Amino acid sequence: MMLATALYAALWLCSQAEARFITEVDPKTVYDYIVVGSGAGGSTVGAGLAEAGHSVLIIDAGIDLTATDEYRAPGYSLKASEFPPMTWEFFVNHYPNLAMQRRDSKMTYLTPSGNRYVGLHPPPFSKPLGVLYPRAGTFGGCTAHNALVTVYPEESDWDNIAKLTGDNSWNADYMRDIFKKIERCRYVPNSIIGHGFHGWLTTSVASVVFFLEDPKLLAMLHGAASALGQGFSKLFENVEGLVQVLHRDLNSGYPNRDRRQGLFQIPIATKQGSRDGPADRVKLLMQGTPGGLFSSAKTYRLDVLLSSLVTRIILQPPNKPGYAARAVGVEYATGPNLYRADPLSNPNARLPPLRWLQAGREVVLSAGAFNTPQLLKLSGLGPRQELGRMGIPVIVDLPGVGVNLQDRYEVSVTSASPQPFFLTKLCTFGRTKPDPCLNQWLYGSNDAEKGAYTSSGLAFAVLKKSTVAEDDIPDLFIAGALANFTGYFLNYDNVATIGARHWTWIILKARTRNRAGTVMLRSRDPRDTPLINFNYFRSGTNYDGQAEKDALALVEAIDWARAATSNVNNFLHFDQFHEESPGPNVKTTAQEAQWAMDEAWGHHASCTAAIGADKDPYAVLDSRFRVRGVDGLRVVDASVFPLIPGYYVALSIIMAAQKAAEVMDEDSKTTPPAPPMPPPMPPPAFSYGNGYSYGGGYRGYGPFGPNHFNHGRGGY
Repeated sequence: MMLATALYAALWLCSQAEARFITEVDPKTVYDYIVVGSGAGGSTVGAGLAEAGHSVLIIDAGIDLTATDEYRAPGYSLKASEFPPMTWEFFVNHYPNLAMQRRDSKMTYLTPSGNRYVGLHPPPFSKPLGVLYPRAGTFGGCTAHNALVTVYPEESDWDNIAKLTGDNSWNADYMRDIFKKIERCRYVPNSIIGHGFHGWLTTSVASVVFFLEDPKLLAMLHGAASALGQGFSKLFENVEGLVQVLHRDLNSGYPNRDRRQGLFQIPIATKQGSRDGPADRVKLLMQGTPGGLFSSAKTYRLDVLLSSLVTRIILQPPNKPGYAARAVGVEYATGPNLYRADPLSNPNARLPPLRWLQAGREVVLSAGAFNTPQLLKLSGLGPRQELGRMGIPVIVDLPGVGVNLQDRYEVSVTSASPQPFFLTKLCTFGRTKPDPCLNQWLYGSNDAEKGAYTSSGLAFAVLKKSTVAEDDIPDLFIAGALANFTGYFLNYDNVATIGARHWTWIILKARTRNRAGTVMLRSRDPRDTPLINFNYFRSGTNYDGQAEKDALALVEAIDWARAATSNVNNFLHFDQFHEESPGPNVKTTAQEAQWAMDEAWGHHASCTAAIGADKDPYAVLDSRFRVRGVDGLRVVDASVFPLIPGYYVALSIIMAAQKAAEVMDEDSKTTPPAPPMPPPMPPPAFSYGNGYSYGGGYRGYGPFGPNHFNHGRGGY
């Protein structure tokens, strides 16, 4: 052990002590931690570990687009999510029954001519692909294209994990302290409890000026208040009342915060009108700027390797009976657009030569709720039966990998009026050059002058408790948006932003009861997307009427949204809004429920490698993010939650990742580094199919049998 530690230290010292983007890695370099994925989880945990003094490599299949307008301008968030260099297109199923799936107007098909069709009437012999579920294949992950919503989860989300695991460091008070370390709040005075004011993630809200300048936007706010009841509508009798409503703090730390209903402005992750997120924190470390959480050092050992697809985890067999296998590194291929969710990917291209990297301490999977279970399974960690069907030897039988997939149910009530909103009437969302609103955003001196693009278009939110909520916590988050947004389908960003005449009530059913979604391997090829089925409503968790309760909550929200729009029309006598979706033919409660079950979508996939109790066979992780049955391997992303938290998941992931960095730093003080990997040895080549084969390796576990690892030095 002393020799291994000395060798490891020598390799550590000979590597460069600075943070940087790199294009290749010297195979002799050993990082303390290799983090797979650069999103909300990966960039946060990687930066936190680097600030604590550890050497870290973040590896991601995408490229850095943080300097583009698509990344920086909040108003381009929809455009960013369909920006070809940035997006990954997953196509998912909501139901196992194709007849039910075909009722969704967002269903996508591959036609016999090779085109993609979206809708209810595909050409004959078209192949069903599923419903678009956009992810971000870029540095920053989905924090590079999301709507920047930064909403604190409920206390019960954290207390539940503490109770489940017996680990009190997950309790709500401790996690609020984590949040305060992270946040740099810019929308409430620093006397407000529960907020942080010196962290790295800047939080803001849209300028109140926008409501004062746009009569229709103000009317929408008034209509929502009227639908909520007399108490809220009275507040609109003067400007002071308006400001009072818009200054209600959605993320406060006051008692009873989780039970409040009504109108709120939506906190977003923006800094001086531009997107802010975990990728920006990593880049600050590269510039020698500390994040302020651990140290004030001016250099950090943090490298970021992009355009590199991790294909599996290197697992070293136990050296004694009864001991666990150990994750000692990753196998990866370098090249652009390798993953087949990438719209720029060439499906017939050969995989570049495979390489491997050693982690001196641990490997951290932060690849997201779809790709983390895929990588675990490709590495022999997952349900025995599924791995057996794929011909992958089982290293650890983990039946909880890729099950328990959870999401929100979301639907939209959309309306159009004859005249455009003043705030966005000149905005072209990148369809023309110049884009007047982009120029305003680029050259304005503050958020009010920068205009509409300082926001993602979500004007405000309503928290509401349905009659079927499980407790006193609101289960409906209804956001008002200056858009024509009905969910995700090809070209949805253009449909949503043309004309500036539409208003959408985006209804999000939080605390959904469905736990039945799955992520399963499509093949052994790591470039293939997995098979994803959310098993909505009656096809999922429904042993006690859960599906009907979730559908009824959506119906109540639809009715509320319709009432709010009707109130708006009472204020705008000459510019009436006319409903387009669900539309006038959807009238009764039964019709609304069926429409919701047909058209619902989600975009917060979570819980596919969950933390749980020691006695739970489906608990993939312990409370310290460690994969059970394997040493040196952790998961830090949306997969870790046993139940999907809060209303929007990004902040919950960031908080969990910051906690993970602290936990791992603490554990490093009592755990020795891993011994160096054995030298490469050439085993036989094994074919993946589609022109993909393995060759070369080291003594360890691979998915084709024990005692060899194929890292691709030959066999192509």
